[in-house]
Amino acid sequence: MNSLIDTSVIVVFSVFIMVIGLLFSRTGRNLKSFFAGGEAVPWFIGGLSLFMSFFSAGTFVAWGSIAYKYGWVAVTIQWTMCIGGLVTGLYLAPKWKATGSLTAAEFIKERLGEKVQKSFIYIFMLVSLFIKGSVLYSVSKLVGSSLEFPLVPVTVVLGILMIAYTAVGGLWAVMVTDILQFVILTAAVLLIIPLAFTEAGGVQNFLTKVPDDFFQPVNGEYTWGFIGAFALYHIFYIGGNWTFVQRYTSVDTPKSASKVAFLFAGLYILSPVLWMLPPMIYQTINPGLSGIETENAYLMVCKQVLPAGLMGLILTGMYFSTSASANTALNVVSAVFTNDIYKGNINPKASDEKLMKVARTSSWCFGFGMIAIALIVPYIGGIVEFTLSVGAITGGPLLAPPIWALFSKRITGKVTILVTMISLAVNLIFKIMLPLVFDYKLSRGSEMLLGVLLPFALLLIYEIYAASKGLISKEYLQLQERKAVRKATVVQVDEAELAETRKQNKFGLQVISFSLAFIALLLFVLCAFTAKATGMVAVIATIILLSALIPFRASRKAVVK
Repeated sequence: MNSLIDTSVIVVFSVFIMVIGLLFSRTGRNLKSFFAGGEAVPWFIGGLSLFMSFFSAGTFVAWGSIAYKYGWVAVTIQWTMCIGGLVTGLYLAPKWKATGSLTAAEFIKERLGEKVQKSFIYIFMLVSLFIKGSVLYSVSKLVGSSLEFPLVPVTVVLGILMIAYTAVGGLWAVMVTDILQFVILTAAVLLIIPLAFTEAGGVQNFLTKVPDDFFQPVNGEYTWGFIGAFALYHIFYIGGNWTFVQRYTSVDTPKSASKVAFLFAGLYILSPVLWMLPPMIYQTINPGLSGIETENAYLMVCKQVLPAGLMGLILTGMYFSTSASANTALNVVSAVFTNDIYKGNINPKASDEKLMKVARTSSWCFGFGMIAIALIVPYIGGIVEFTLSVGAITGGPLLAPPIWALFSKRITGKVTILVTMISLAVNLIFKIMLPLVFDYKLSRGSEMLLGVLLPFALLLIYEIYAASKGLISKEYLQLQERKAVRKATVVQVDEAELAETRKQNKFGLQVISFSLAFIALLLFVLCAFTAKATGMVAVIATIILLSALIPFRASRKAVVK
């Protein structure tokens, strides 16, 4: 790539994003505003943020690797996320909002008891570090490979930048970054696809050169069994992951929470096709990649076809989209620690000022753990193996019981812990012990099916048993009593806090509008330095500039007083 122009774009845009984080440093007055946007975030902002929180450089590295090797099955895999979003929008998102809880951990405490909450908190924080460590590894590999820097220092530096952004700005800073990366990466991929087809000799030449089974909906180890299990897993993951639950609780009503999930589902119908085409096309341009080299397929096609400056923009977009994903997890883990451990157990009378200090400090601590995990990913089989294995082992056991508790009046805290521990133990035995001791390994599909179906089956068995005995959970009855008391209590509205929340949300919309205009201006400037696709870049810049009017008009309509 044109190193001077691309490096300049990376520096300018990175500084701009960090400035945005600083702009929000004074808007987090308390836990509700810092972690949940005052529970008044516009649903379309929450939906786009959910979409980008789910999206990261891992999309390019992991799914891009599968697209390069196997073709269309990478799209099929990601369509399971659309299914998860639809089911969540219909049934789960409004349920989460209706609980009235700030975090999923708070609901678990209310519904299943404090012991269950503590157990889930510790497991969730550990699993989140593993998942987001893999995400940090993905973007570090992209940035390190493209700029020819060593992986370890790149991982450390990028990780620290991620932590700093979250610790300063809170949820609104994360969501604004989400929106900007959505715009940048969508614009970039719309440029890459036609340029990649041109590089490959045209659409017809691409279709002629690809393997015969390249457009099959399933391929290789990714069978229909795996796809079905992955769809079920994503119902649990999108509907129950604590990171995403925050998106449903930060809007104003259950109906808005459903809209958040539906927007996510709609975006995941078309986006996988657009994102996976470039590495699929690159398979015909350079078919010689193998093993862990295929993780670089997306980066290679970008470097080969993008004009000067655009490579730097998409690279920065990949980093900050990954940053958004990791930031969201850090934000939620910090929220859980601050709200449910520190405030709930250590210092219940802590002031808002004290809680904000704890929130920001815990973001740094968990962030350094994420960096440590990222550094060991290359030694555990690479990003694809790491991501799918963590999901298969932990997804069902951790996410299914709390979701079940949203609907069941029979499940108890003891049963929840028992189901989770049995499922985790069985999954670990099949994943680690049996391959080591007996050289027996489940297929990818069987591994995923075991991970999601076992906890589901155990929960169903208990539900049937409890129904036959007429059992009602004592935790459920206690929750109903507390709800009745709260309903009878007159809630005093803090007018000052309400005004500050509206002001914060208006400010967020204004920052989004300004940021989109800045991106458009940056693209117009790059038109002067690009020798190819100049017209396309100018058209996309114009569209982005016009789109800046949407949040601007919304901010004008926002009521502050």
